[in-house]
Amino acid sequence: MLDPRVFQRVRKNPVAMLSAAFLAFMVLCCVVGPLFLPSVLGEPGPSQYAPPSWEHPFGTDLNGRDLLYRVLTGGRISLLVGLCGAVVSLFIGTAWGLIAGYAGGRTDAVMMRFVDILYSVPRLIFILIAINAFNAGLQEWANREGLAWLVESSRIAILILTLGFIEWLTMARIVRGQVLSLKERQFVTAARALGQSHVKILTRHLLPNLAGIILVYLTLTIPAVIIDESFLSFLGLGIQAPQASWGSLLADGAGAINPIRSFWWLLVFPAASMALTLLALNFLGDALRDAFDSKAR
Repeated sequence: MLDPRVFQRVRKNPVAMLSAAFLAFMVLCCVVGPLFLPSVLGEPGPSQYAPPSWEHPFGTDLNGRDLLYRVLTGGRISLLVGLCGAVVSLFIGTAWGLIAGYAGGRTDAVMMRFVDILYSVPRLIFILIAINAFNAGLQEWANREGLAWLVESSRIAILILTLGFIEWLTMARIVRGQVLSLKERQFVTAARALGQSHVKILTRHLLPNLAGIILVYLTLTIPAVIIDESFLSFLGLGIQAPQASWGSLLADGAGAINPIRSFWWLLVFPAASMALTLLALNFLGDALRDAFDSKAR
């Protein structure tokens, strides 16, 4: 189980607490902020490429939409994809590493060779193939069933599952290495001597001792998933209009920059929002890792 002293050490880390406060503020703004802003701000308006002002603090885009509103709604999707994708990878990687490390022998060898094979496949190619295959199949089925509205709402779910399925490999290796060490401890030997089943040993004895490393990995996986989603959306392969994410907003901002006139706010504000969020997540993950480090106890 999680040691309360770990969180005491985290609370004594000013960088960690500042990062946690910023993350809480950013999540609150992205989730609740758009509810207090007029929805008309997200619709096309007459003020195209308006610079930042009191009326539009982040300026407007090509279609006259308020950029602050779009950064908040885009952050909501980016954070959702990052968190859910990290949770998917967490469950897959933890289960895979637990089984491989506990079983050992030939089972461990086969399972980890499968992980090695997946590592050898270029991630970008795998993502592109998976997203295109899922989207094509979903669109064909939705059109056949008269459920075209389902396509847009399901793109996010497909993106979450696809990114989650490629981020679990490192977690599987980490968990497997920890299990190989833990299963030789006396408490596991005692549990076996008492006749406890393998499932109980995995869930009641091994998994609680992995809670710390799983929590640290979760905080470090969320930024990786957000970056993957932003990269795909930047290429036009992730979140599609009219929905927006930080990646698609960066793509719009990059397309608006030209030698004649630079609409800098279209690139600066989405990039700053994403960069500060990723930086805070990494700082928090590093602080948790140091707090769980046995040498710090």
